Amino acid sequence: MCNRFQLDSTLMPKELKILLELIKSDNDKNLQQHKNEWFTHLEWDYLLKLAMHHRVYPLVYLKLKEVIPDMTPVYVLQALEVEYKKNTFKMLHLTGEMGRISDLFTGNHIRSLFLKGPVVAYDLYGDISLRTSKDLDILIPETDLVKAETVLLKEGYKKEKVDTVLNERKWRYHHIAYFHPKKKIQIEIHWRLHPRPMKEPTFDELWKRRRTSLLTNQSISFLGEEDLFLYLIAHGARHGWFRLRWLKDIDQIIKSKLYYGKYNSAIKKYKHKHLVGQAFILLNQLFNKSIKGNILNHKRSIKLSHNAYTYIVNDKDFRYSHRYLFSLKSSLQKIYFIILLFYPRFVDVETLALPKPFYFLYAPIRPLLWVWRKIIKLRA
Repeated sequence: MCNRFQLDSTLMPKELKILLELIKSDNDKNLQQHKNEWFTHLEWDYLLKLAMHHRVYPLVYLKLKEVIPDMTPVYVLQALEVEYKKNTFKMLHLTGEMGRISDLFTGNHIRSLFLKGPVVAYDLYGDISLRTSKDLDILIPETDLVKAETVLLKEGYKKEKVDTVLNERKWRYHHIAYFHPKKKIQIEIHWRLHPRPMKEPTFDELWKRRRTSLLTNQSISFLGEEDLFLYLIAHGARHGWFRLRWLKDIDQIIKSKLYYGKYNSAIKKYKHKHLVGQAFILLNQLFNKSIKGNILNHKRSIKLSHNAYTYIVNDKDFRYSHRYLFSLKSSLQKIYFIILLFYPRFVDVETLALPKPFYFLYAPIRPLLWVWRKIIKLRA
């Protein structure tokens, strides 16, 4: 094995190692053979915490229940069963709303692609109860944003309040959230797959490659195989892969549907080689995934995988490390990011209120306003 991409396993607590064994595919025999060694003197409360944090508790519950129930404390199985059932009901709830919103958008001539949620759970795992989702993510053409908002507001959804200035949302963000207070469902409407200026297919290209989900009798569109693969890779990388659920998704794709070489042209076109390499190194090291090709030796991917590994073993939510996020960007994206630093934010308006005709002055004085906010914070 190449030492350059080998991750330091001594940084990983025993419970995280066990968690990985529990979510690996076709691992029942291995668990049975090592159950006395692995599950004796285990901190079960910590394992529970990790299963919840990494959002893999449905898989963990079923594996413990079916493979090693004799080694698992009753309270652990009971706690996981409660969460498993709650997730199953939530996924069913989301499935119903997904079909309803899809029909509403179609009826209003809005093309929609569901990015995650029940359709992806069913596509990757064949069972919506095996993956968790907190909301519905829907991609639509940017020109239909107003139309989609009108539909959602009419259905009782409330728009997320985000104060912006000079059309800041368009340049800094790629989605907006709507929440239904009675249904307790959140919908994120995306007009891009990723934040600008990350290169990505146009909506029309994605629409041509779309698939129709077999989950319900309704016509629900979601991303094609190639597009879903690259989307989940980029999404996981952007979040530092701090939840194992995202890596497990990629593991499922590779296991059941493709060999990454099939998509070499798309990886190259959208400049995702370092991101795919990062994911594959993590899969190789954490899931013992055998992956052929020189992508594991990509220097940038090796560095990124070591960075992400620290987020995984620390079992804390990813706190956006600007240095890490900057390292993901291409040279052009870095230039765009630096330019965007001078684009006004609403917090600048709160710091120094200028008349709207003079908002352009926020660009040159942003560094001074940032320093002033730091000074005020230190004095507080």
